[in-house]
Amino acid sequence: MASVILTQEAKKQVDALPLPIRRRLLDVYARLALWPAVSGAKPLRHGLSGSYRIRTGDYRIIFRIDKDRVIIWRIGYRGGIYD
Repeated sequence: MASVILTQEAKKQVDALPLPIRRRLLDVYARLALWPAVSGAKPLRHGLSGSYRIRTGDYRIIFRIDKDRVIIWRIGYRGGIYD
């Protein structure tokens, strides 16, 4: 089982999200704690190589893996999350 950690930037992004989306994020955190047995996570390419994304509705959670830790470093709407 992996520990799920949010960076300071990700914590600020979570605080800015609507309450229903924040509730859905709790389910995603629980799924990510089961890394590597996570369905729906996709590796990113190009400038974000080495990171993964998982989606919940129109929102994306960008994270990377460091040994037995899942580090979430960006959370946001699908339109501008990869910029």
